[in-house]
Amino acid sequence: MRKPSDVRELRTGADYRKSLRDGRKVWVVGDGEVADVATHPATRGMVEEYVAWYDRHFDPVWRDVVLRENLPWGYVLPKNADDLAGMGRCFSATTFLSAGNMTHTPAYGHLIALGILGAVQHFNLYPEQIANAETYRQHIARTGRFLTFSSGAAPIGFRMRPDPTERVALRIVRETDSGVVLRGRIGMHTSPPYAEDVYVGALCGAEYDKQRATFVVPVNAPGVRVICRHVSVRDANPFVSPLGSRYDELDGQMWLDDVHVPFEHVFLVDPSPELIARWLFWHQLYCWLSKAEVTLGLALALTHAMGLMKDAATNEYLLDLITDVQTVRSCQVAAERDPQFTPAGYCYPNLCHLAAGSIAMLKARPRMSEILRTLPGSSLVVAPTDLDLASPEVAAGLEESFAGGGYTALQRSALLQMAWDHVSSALEARESAFELHANGGIPRWRDRLRTGFERYNELANGVLRQLSMPMPEIDLTSIRTAAMTPRRAVDVGGRQ
Repeated sequence: MRKPSDVRELRTGADYRKSLRDGRKVWVVGDGEVADVATHPATRGMVEEYVAWYDRHFDPVWRDVVLRENLPWGYVLPKNADDLAGMGRCFSATTFLSAGNMTHTPAYGHLIALGILGAVQHFNLYPEQIANAETYRQHIARTGRFLTFSSGAAPIGFRMRPDPTERVALRIVRETDSGVVLRGRIGMHTSPPYAEDVYVGALCGAEYDKQRATFVVPVNAPGVRVICRHVSVRDANPFVSPLGSRYDELDGQMWLDDVHVPFEHVFLVDPSPELIARWLFWHQLYCWLSKAEVTLGLALALTHAMGLMKDAATNEYLLDLITDVQTVRSCQVAAERDPQFTPAGYCYPNLCHLAAGSIAMLKARPRMSEILRTLPGSSLVVAPTDLDLASPEVAAGLEESFAGGGYTALQRSALLQMAWDHVSSALEARESAFELHANGGIPRWRDRLRTGFERYNELANGVLRQLSMPMPEIDLTSIRTAAMTPRRAVDVGGRQ
């Protein structure tokens, strides 16, 4: 057991902030070069939220939630259902704080490293690959280093190249005594300006030793440049953008121009990213659930603030939201309490339950946002800001218009502004657009549920055995083993 004093060995927020001044090259579309990620207006808000994430491990209020015997729950190597449940409680509590908008945390990075380890153990090509993966995972757990994930898919320009052999994202241009040298462009992934390493997955198309190769690449490595999307439109006043001003993960591309990657960070895996992503799906669903729970929380608070507690239609709205939240939370509990195991005995959430929860959440999200926009009525649109309420010309009139029922105008307006930022802002639009295709969207999740469900034959034959006559033995294995929906193909002038 680790000594209580070991908690001081954990990384602090100040340590993380300092680590970002490492010579990285970051470009934000519309803003240009970012000299210092920690202070630039496009990135500093998110940096401070990551600082708070690290510092929470030193906060006595959070200790029982985020630590297990002074080891962060996010860095646990799960071996049983209790481990998964403890990790899940931590993820649920911490993602709620950001309304699910901080999706890629250092804990998520450890899950990536855990996925790499599980994948190389499953593939089991070379013992040194497994040793390297475990060494890297332990390094993250020991140092708190921040890793983010890219599937490795190429940007659209590469996919439009006439020659199909030239459409891969990365190429190994040469090999050295210590590693390989990479060149290419990686398509969109999340939080690249804030992470220290990027895991480039198997969709990059690079091969080594006739096997699909994946890589861990430092963001500040010579030859790396990160290109981020434009900043989500937000009001400069944090009263109006209480979420948007703090949470903007700035998805982006990574360009590699002759980047050296040591052999210990080259991992040969199956071409499908599913094995690596099985822990990531779980964390992602907690982010989606947190967004839903904040939606429900805002709806409940607005019901009180707008005096609608006895309104039948409002209560129906609330019951719809509660049903959606409880459905997905039940799937998470089932995934953790009915786990699956890697060949090495590590525990991961049951993908079948995660798939059901993800499908339910993706279907529910648009309706949940619509309910929250509908519930407060026109007040959501015309709510004043703190600056208006402080203006002598209109303050008295706005107080008369928006105060009452135990709320000042400032209090009620703050709640309305948060609801607006949550479901009617550019932050919400980015999240919604991203999740339409994240992990392949609903079609891919239906495939995962179809291939993960194991009871086809059991249930079908169980019904037949209830009939008082001989019946044929049913074998529905072909349903489960049918190929998954292929990735979308790009048509280049009639050539694919």
